[in-house]
Amino acid sequence: MSNRSRSTLFLIEQLIVIAVFAISAAACTGILTSAYFTAMDSRDTSRAILAAENGAESFKATGGDIDKTAQLLGGISGRVDGETAVIVYYDKQWLVCAENDALYRMLLTGGTVDPELALRTGDLFVEKLTGEILIAFPVAVRGEAG
Repeated sequence: MSNRSRSTLFLIEQLIVIAVFAISAAACTGILTSAYFTAMDSRDTSRAILAAENGAESFKATGGDIDKTAQLLGGISGRVDGETAVIVYYDKQWLVCAENDALYRMLLTGGTVDPELALRTGDLFVEKLTGEILIAFPVAVRGEAG
């Protein structure tokens, strides 16, 4: 076998190795990208659950008083769709922040009062400001439902 034919075979072998490496690298990049976005979604969901638990426990601790709940959470109280509500904004690190720096929002409505059962109920949502709801559930507290 001549040197030229050995060089050609070596070159073809190297090209095949490079092609296999490139295909493997592309597959790994896709897997790592998917894992990254899954981890970010999981992080957001976990932090949303913690924020929601904090909101629900604060609502319970204040007996359903929206103004006191807002103070406790570092949010603002106001009216949303005709109901009293607490709004708390969070930044990308899930720290309480101003609305203009926020990526996430917790909304806790103080909705319905049932004087017969001495029960104040509401709804709690944690969402991205893009509109994607991360977690939502009803809240209720017994006691002075005024």
